[in-house]
Amino acid sequence: MSLRSSLLLACLVAVACASKDQLKPTNWLSTSELENVPSLNDVSFERLENMPLQKGAQLIEKLYHISQIKNDLTPNFVPSASNIPVWIVKSNGDRVEAKLSNYVQKATAQSNFAEDEVTIVLTGLPQNTETTKKAMRQLEQSYLQRYNVQSQQKNAQIARQQRNKDYDTTSSEETGEEWKSAKSTAGNLIIIDLGATLTNFKRYAMLDVAGTGAMIGHTLVELCNKGVPREIIHLIGQGIAAHVAGAAGQEFTVHTGNKLRRITGLDPAKLLAKRRDSLVGLSRGDADFVDAIHTSSLAMGTPQRCGDVDFYPNGVSQTVPGAQNVIEAAVRATRYFAESVRPGGERNFPAVVANSLKQYKENNGFGMRAYMGINADFDLQGDYILEVNERSPFGKRAAAQKQINYHSSHQQN
Repeated sequence: MSLRSSLLLACLVAVACASKDQLKPTNWLSTSELENVPSLNDVSFERLENMPLQKGAQLIEKLYHISQIKNDLTPNFVPSASNIPVWIVKSNGDRVEAKLSNYVQKATAQSNFAEDEVTIVLTGLPQNTETTKKAMRQLEQSYLQRYNVQSQQKNAQIARQQRNKDYDTTSSEETGEEWKSAKSTAGNLIIIDLGATLTNFKRYAMLDVAGTGAMIGHTLVELCNKGVPREIIHLIGQGIAAHVAGAAGQEFTVHTGNKLRRITGLDPAKLLAKRRDSLVGLSRGDADFVDAIHTSSLAMGTPQRCGDVDFYPNGVSQTVPGAQNVIEAAVRATRYFAESVRPGGERNFPAVVANSLKQYKENNGFGMRAYMGINADFDLQGDYILEVNERSPFGKRAAAQKQINYHSSHQQN
């Protein structure tokens, strides 16, 4: 055998051995790494929020993969309906307090309820930090502007002064002026604060998505029995509550034979605990239209497709522009959606069909155009990629030459 042939054979053997070694489980997670992974009792949202983003993402990934080894981490936490706070947000910003067990009765007793849209938001994280509080506050304020622009115009200065007293408000999410000349859309906002019952990370990890979703689904059936048309209901789930929303939609269909109009998942979470004998998680078919926004696919969120259309700001990644930790990365989906809800921001997030951020950049952002957020077209399907800004406003409006109408592009193709 020639020297050249011998060297080639040696190289092939070395590559084969290296490839074989790379497939060993110890190269994925070593014994020492396993020993250092904390128990669910030792993980807290505060701890995750104080970790750098990459370190927190690595911890979540390890917990997730360990939970899948035997697949015997069975969900066992279903909060009581009488313990889940519900807020019925009035057009002037006042809140009517209720519980999951009685909110339908209180909501339908409100004047002009369900004359147009009914938006129901399920929170998926406890609002015990400024990060989570701010995201939900912005979503609520955006809907108030959407549903009652004239009142917001009248009271804008008073509201802004009060917010400046309570928070450090320097972002344009708080000071945007576009909505001042916008037209109002009638509607009602209900916040089911499921996150308030997830008082520790163990409860979050062990949440029985199917059982909790079924409980919420029954209240949606009750709403419709009270005369609320299913076609005007938009159910939004945040994090793990995105999957709860999916289960609620399934339960609604089982009992009515019909589907909700729309379910939106805001960074659907990884499920650490799930039952072996059932399919769990938000998926297309849970409503007439299911859309999802993934902002921490390789951290708290899942990269898996969850809807008819899935949007991946900055591609499938653990890095979120401007986010410092996994909690902030997860709630960016809520903030992006809030920006799209605010009048004037409906088209702030142009996206195109792509498999990765690299492909998106190689095509210079050109392609079949769609808009992430409140104005997503119901006939969208597939995976869409877009770029976002580090700070508010997060959306990058498309340049004029790139504004391709979604429906016209469909007709051309």
